[in-house]
Amino acid sequence: MPTPVATETPPPPVGKAVRVTVNGKTVAVFNLDGTLRGIDAACTHVGGPLERGPVAGGVVTCPWHGSQFDLATGAMKRGPAARGVTSYPVRVENGHLVVELP
Repeated sequence: MPTPVATETPPPPVGKAVRVTVNGKTVAVFNLDGTLRGIDAACTHVGGPLERGPVAGGVVTCPWHGSQFDLATGAMKRGPAARGVTSYPVRVENGHLVVELP
């Protein structure tokens, strides 16, 4: 059962992303038109910062080498990464992000 972990971080504005660390896990949280999506913050190729990548159609592109990941599932959509990233349910409570860790 997932464990909700509260942060001190407010949600990002629509169309933006933030990086948070919860229980030692670094998560990129994206605000897609009011829907929050959380995935591992590091690209599985060479660790690029996914929260800094452009987003289109619910897919983030790593700013370093162009790997693409689905923000809802973490699935890899395009390499050079060889695998996807983990996705995490995210919500807002009392104005702060709550990330559910497995």
